[in-house]
Amino acid sequence: MADFKVQTPCTGLLPVTVGGLRLTEVVPRRMTSLAPYRGSAGALSAAMQAAHGVAWPEPGRMTGQAAARALWFGRELALLIGPEPDESLAAHAALTDQSDAWAVVQLDGRQAVEVLARLCPLDLREAVFAPGHTARTDVAHMAGSVSRLGLQTWQIMVFRSMAATLVHEVEIAMRRVAARQTSLL
Repeated sequence: MADFKVQTPCTGLLPVTVGGLRLTEVVPRRMTSLAPYRGSAGALSAAMQAAHGVAWPEPGRMTGQAAARALWFGRELALLIGPEPDESLAAHAALTDQSDAWAVVQLDGRQAVEVLARLCPLDLREAVFAPGHTARTDVAHMAGSVSRLGLQTWQIMVFRSMAATLVHEVEIAMRRVAARQTSLL
């Protein structure tokens, strides 16, 4: 009889610390995609606000906090991260459980922007990509999502099957940024 064990996408790969940078795995309790039915976005936002305290996010933005967050995930698509979706949301949107589909990591550190600049084609300067901003983008040639949670805190998501590649690519970028900093001293 097989003995199956639950493993997170980054089991055995994280955490990684290089200089002042730290990469850790985040395992959300639940992730649910929300695709509003035609003409139902306003009602869905009201239902989300009533049930979870988060509103429908504007394009490129997220709403809420760590316990319940709504992340813009594409045209007419958001990702509810944290809570089990209230059943009232189903009247306004198609709900799809995404909990096992994504690897989610958090990058912290003063030079995190420099690391991400090596991995994705976005303008990540604070004046352009402030805390609360998010984007669907390439991350080291993988389809992913990058979100700025704080001044030095970033969330990166890729498909679960790419978790090891994500960790490898981010760690290489971390080492290169740290080496560059050391050589400038």
